[in-house]
Amino acid sequence: MKRVRITLDPPEVAMPPVYELLTRGASYLHEVHIVNWNVATPPAAFLLRLGGDCERFAAELDERADEFPDFERETLPIGDGACYCFLAGEVGPAARALFENFTRDSLLTVPPVECHADGSSTFTLVGRDADVQAAVDGVPAGANVTVEEVGGGRVASESVADELSARQREAVAAALAIGYYDVPREATIEAVADELDCATATAAEHLRKAESTAMSALFRERGR
Repeated sequence: MKRVRITLDPPEVAMPPVYELLTRGASYLHEVHIVNWNVATPPAAFLLRLGGDCERFAAELDERADEFPDFERETLPIGDGACYCFLAGEVGPAARALFENFTRDSLLTVPPVECHADGSSTFTLVGRDADVQAAVDGVPAGANVTVEEVGGGRVASESVADELSARQREAVAAALAIGYYDVPREATIEAVADELDCATATAAEHLRKAESTAMSALFRERGR
């Protein structure tokens, strides 16, 4: 068995409007995780766990319903600032090609799939070596894959840091290096953005998602 953690950047044509809303269009969500799914046959169905302003997201789903009329949708609050979201509907050929590429042969995806503000997603695949390699090599045209981590000894990530995307790790490393996490704080988020050569909002988003993932992983480990 082989384990590989990848970040997938899909082509625009493979991103349904509802996914665009969840990622690029919802800066008020700091966590977008796909925790279960069924894409074997149409319609595709997904269960997501969201962190942030879930009421605003539910309202926007209703307001923009005409943009994704074929999607069934429902949100279920599970606490302050968190909810589950069920989505089911038809997707286009480009999205289905991605699904089929990562559900071939022996492949399994280990939840959650972490969705990022730029529309990319990070997840772990397990399966036979040849099947994993075929999936990484066989992404449809226009999609990009970054291999974050390779290992066959464990299904779970080796450390909390391994659960972060490459860009999130870079952001945290930069923040640590310049004193953003010192007490008292020695650097601002603007300084972190300068280190990363990106917008302040982008740097803040990377750190928020990294912090959410790290805290969730730490408390999940304590609950085992």
